[in-house]
Amino acid sequence: MHNCRYKLVIFDWDGTLMDSIGRIVSSVQNAARSLDIEVPDAESAKSIIGLSLPKAIATLFDDVDESLHPELVKRYSQQYVQLDTTPTPMFECAEELLIKLKNAGCLLAVATGKSRAGLNRVFNSTGLAHLFDASICADESQSKPHPAMLETLLTKLDVSKQQTVMIGDTVHDLQMALNAGIDSIGVTCGVNDAATLTKLSPIAVADDMRALSSVLFR
Repeated sequence: MHNCRYKLVIFDWDGTLMDSIGRIVSSVQNAARSLDIEVPDAESAKSIIGLSLPKAIATLFDDVDESLHPELVKRYSQQYVQLDTTPTPMFECAEELLIKLKNAGCLLAVATGKSRAGLNRVFNSTGLAHLFDASICADESQSKPHPAMLETLLTKLDVSKQQTVMIGDTVHDLQMALNAGIDSIGVTCGVNDAATLTKLSPIAVADDMRALSSVLFR
């Protein structure tokens, strides 16, 4: 059995383990459309993925009357959970990598911009909750890129910064890791490309789960 370089491996969810970017973008666009607000283009909608939902809406619709922001949050949630049928599969080999890490004795955690209800929903639909030792969601902490999520997980699992890595597909994930003083690995299967992620000093950038596995296991 190969040894993992880290004791604790923390994953972002959307765009890192699950291919949910398409549904997030269309849900944002449909929420705006339903309120007759100018519809953001796909690149703009992608740029807020990883932030907590209220912060994401406030950032993306900063030129829209703030009184409409709560309704946009509500409409987005309705779209994502009930109305939008864009598939959200796990990335190829994601589950296998999680099992491999678990079998190697790693602690696994999730730090996500999803709400707790949202994470519980995907835990249930994927059947993967049992693989994770801890998780923290955007409605339980400060939004990325503030380091609070990571600090909470380190304390809860009693692991040092030196033994921990954060894996994510956005600049928000990697900036959070930088702010917390822990290593990060970027993945290009979600929002940001390798050139963008590399600016935030990850130890590596991987294009898929197999490449990520070869970074984690040495």
